[in-house]
This record gives sequence, C-alpha cells and structure tokens, in this order.
Amino acid sequence: VQLVESGGGLVPAGGSLNLSCAASGLTFSSYNMGWFRQAPGKEREFVAALVWSGGTYYADSVNGRFAISRDNAENAVYLQMNSLKPEDAGDYYCAAKRSSGSSMYLPASYAYWGQGTQVTVSS
Repeated sequence: VQLVESGGGLVPAGGSLNLSCAASGLTFSSYNMGWFRQAPGKEREFVAALVWSGGTYYADSVNGRFAISRDNAENAVYLQMNSLKPEDAGDYYCAAKRSSGSSMYLPASYAYWGQGTQVTVSS
C-alpha cells in the first residue's frame, strides 16, 4: 500500500490550498480515509475523515473551513482548505483504515500512512 500526498506549500493567512493523496495497492473504495496534521513539537492531530460510504468527520478547529472528498475512480482523497490560519500550519498526512466509527479520530487506528506534505501559513 502506498499513499502519496501533494499540494502543500506556503500560503498567506486567509488563503486556500487543496491537498491531494494518491492511493495504490489497496481496494480504495472500501477504505476509510483520514487527514491528520502535526506541527513542530506537537502530537499528530485529527483534521478530517471520510468514511467509505460517504460520511464525514471534522475537527472542530477546521469545521466549516476544510472539506474532505474522494474520487474512487482516481483512487484519491482531497482536502480543500480555505480561510487558512497560522495555526493550521504543519505537516499534513493522509491515512487509510478499514474500520469506521469513533476510531476515525485516532491516529493509532489507521493502518497506512503517507509521507506527509508541508503546509505553511504566513501571518
């Protein structure tokens, strides 16, 4: 299984970025997908998740600003990030898992991870 993120970069506060994660080596449509982020010196935290059947989960800090989506034909998951704030900066990771439910928020419940893409938000 391979997950490859892209789309990170430097953006001014209030700007937007669209992250992509290309998946291979798994039956993508059967997997629940998540986005997590990690700032320097901090633990990895949940950002958003998308259940294989279409349900979504968001961290309170990004709800209303970020949107997760997937394209099963392309084996890809996306994270549209709008109204970015300096506190949104960090390395963003996509992850895949089979089980759903409350564990969608927990990094340890995900089986596969990408290498991350860096997001920097200037104030």
